[in-house]
Amino acid sequence: MMQRLYLLIVAISCFGHALSYKNPHFVGNRTTIVHLFEWKWNDIALECENFLGPRGFGGVQVSPVNENLKITSQNRPWWERYQPVSYKMETRSGNEKEFSEMVSRCNFAGVRIYVDAILNHMSGNFTENTGTGGSKANYSGMNYPDISYSAEDFNHPICTIENYNNAVEARNCQLYGLRDLNQTSEYVRNKLVTYLNNLISMGVAGFRIDAAKHMWPKDLQVIYEKLHNLNSNHGFPQAARPYIYQEVVDLGGDDISRDLYTPLGAITEFRAGIKLGIIFRGLSPLNQLKDWATSWGLVNSTDSLVFMENQDNQRGHGVGSGIVLTYKQSKAYKAALAFELAQNYGTTRIMSSFAFTDSDAGPPMNANETIVSPIINSDGSCDENWVCEHRWGPIYQMVEFRNQVNGTILSNWWDNGNNQIAFSRGSSGFIAINMEGINLSRSFETDLPQGTYCDVMSGGRVGSRCAGKSVVLDFYGRGVITIQANDPEYAFAIHIGSASML
Repeated sequence: MMQRLYLLIVAISCFGHALSYKNPHFVGNRTTIVHLFEWKWNDIALECENFLGPRGFGGVQVSPVNENLKITSQNRPWWERYQPVSYKMETRSGNEKEFSEMVSRCNFAGVRIYVDAILNHMSGNFTENTGTGGSKANYSGMNYPDISYSAEDFNHPICTIENYNNAVEARNCQLYGLRDLNQTSEYVRNKLVTYLNNLISMGVAGFRIDAAKHMWPKDLQVIYEKLHNLNSNHGFPQAARPYIYQEVVDLGGDDISRDLYTPLGAITEFRAGIKLGIIFRGLSPLNQLKDWATSWGLVNSTDSLVFMENQDNQRGHGVGSGIVLTYKQSKAYKAALAFELAQNYGTTRIMSSFAFTDSDAGPPMNANETIVSPIINSDGSCDENWVCEHRWGPIYQMVEFRNQVNGTILSNWWDNGNNQIAFSRGSSGFIAINMEGINLSRSFETDLPQGTYCDVMSGGRVGSRCAGKSVVLDFYGRGVITIQANDPEYAFAIHIGSASML
């Protein structure tokens, strides 16, 4: 009897600790992370202060901050950042001082920082052997002197992953030839923990754990438990644990299940973006979005980092490539993101890209291979080959929609049996989407208070007036909403904060 009670206490303790890694620690009612892919630290600080903070974004996922291999032979590809050489903070995004200042400035603006952390491996086999901070890499000798890694710190025997459903092979062999660290080693664990704890001391709120599926859950658990609490000097509660979302690809039926990692922290739910890509490309009807999380077998909402695309599959690499939507299918992309931000599932992350035709191309750079800062145009859009989806009106307006409806239930679902849908978020928001190819015009019950509301997809409220379309709701919260087949956007969305003042 006493033994059973002890096991129950241990199980409850572990479960409670795991839940603590699933809180992103947003400020106030903020809800959404934006991935500012390959941005420089100084530019992120300015974006937090000038746009993300004022527009209600909850956080920024930044590119890896550790020193990486400098691959000049391939014109500095984007995946260079995933070739670690040391844990020094010297990358094309900036140095340690600039990173620390950026974190402080963003926290002060109410925007949290989440670091893309590479714990699985070091660099691969290239002609180059020098990092962005001047450190050396000896691939053949498995020697990374700046961090004091040598052959004994990597998994043996040396092998390359061929069968991704073989758990031992997937965890102990090299991913794409990248030197595979042995996280079972206490020495390696301590190196990784020291690196992460340094970032925590600077004020970061958490980590995306790259290639988590390729590390043993028991090793990750030890690493996570050695992390410090978040730095309360940056506005975090006392004893707050870092937010951890792990890159785990599991589309259902995978031998290495996501369920092995959800007890440790949140996971990146790839199924969501793939399903949204299928539906908003017109390959399945919109009415399949009803009860989408349960009908599609998505992980529990608290376990999920939900996203449309990431830096891999938007370029045709990895799971979901060719299916997920990107900025290149802009109208369908905005509608799919509008749905993702309007529903009540998961913690949302949106992508902010640079334009590319070559899937290996790195960020915009000058003749000195220095990353070029985005230029902000007078209309708020970006230039210098930066796409900046997070600055597209319908997207940042829907981020505010999600903030406004945070904590409410999804209700009043309606669909026409095919490609027209609508639903409410409590009495705080309402969205309708029309991809039928014909006009939609009908009276909807929204549950919002009586008044005139500005459609945020076509412009929202500017001052006291609507910049785009609007709807008048009666005493019962009913009003006629129209989305024509040839409208610039597929969706119409209103929320409690978009009421016209006139």
